[in-house]
Amino acid sequence: MNLAETVKNSVFSKNLSEIKTDSKCNINTINAYSYCIAKNDAYFSEVLERSDVLLPDGTSIVFAAKLLGNKKIQKIAGWDIHKHLLLEANLKGQKVFYLGASESTLQLIKNRIKKEYPAIIVGSYSPPYKVIFSKEEEDEMIAEVNAFHPDILFVGMTAPKQEKWAYEHKNELNTTVICSIGAVFDFYAGTVKRAPEWMVNMGLEWLYRLIKEPKRMWRRYLIGNTKFVYYVVNEKFQTLFNEKIK
Repeated sequence: MNLAETVKNSVFSKNLSEIKTDSKCNINTINAYSYCIAKNDAYFSEVLERSDVLLPDGTSIVFAAKLLGNKKIQKIAGWDIHKHLLLEANLKGQKVFYLGASESTLQLIKNRIKKEYPAIIVGSYSPPYKVIFSKEEEDEMIAEVNAFHPDILFVGMTAPKQEKWAYEHKNELNTTVICSIGAVFDFYAGTVKRAPEWMVNMGLEWLYRLIKEPKRMWRRYLIGNTKFVYYVVNEKFQTLFNEKIK
């Protein structure tokens, strides 16, 4: 994956209100972590680049867009698109389905939806917690979604599994919008606390998560972010070198 080309051709740079949700739409996010995975996973790279909407989820992507393409974009996190779609669904009285997480987490989500967005009809399904699903498990997940026939499907199974799953089954799912948002399930349920707003605004949400969950997050943020900076700087130098020898 070439980040400069991805930012130029694929990464969303408009307002959320401009996302068309009245026709089949697969929404993903890209951040430093997912980009580093995509550098070594050609299929995941393809999945991200073929998103109908690819949101810049992180100050790292905003920084890369400026450095590599002199393109000014705004960070749009999974939390932001989740809230935007819920507001829209509440206004229209739509059906929303959550696929992923535990039954207890899904119940907490339903309880909060009922209070904050009373016009939304909400459904959910908790798939098995495993790396690879069997054909029977895949069919059951699709059947659960299709039986509910939601307007919006939120998928929360961690990257890159969730994005690949949504990409592979997009045409089998009876829903209009498919949105992979991972950790937002836990944030919205309240099982994992999100960073304070001031840290989010300063681009320090990653630091908050690292402090809260060091054992789980140290590799992603300390090693992953270092790799990302290396990839971006290296790509910039290669671009400058190629321009110089032309």
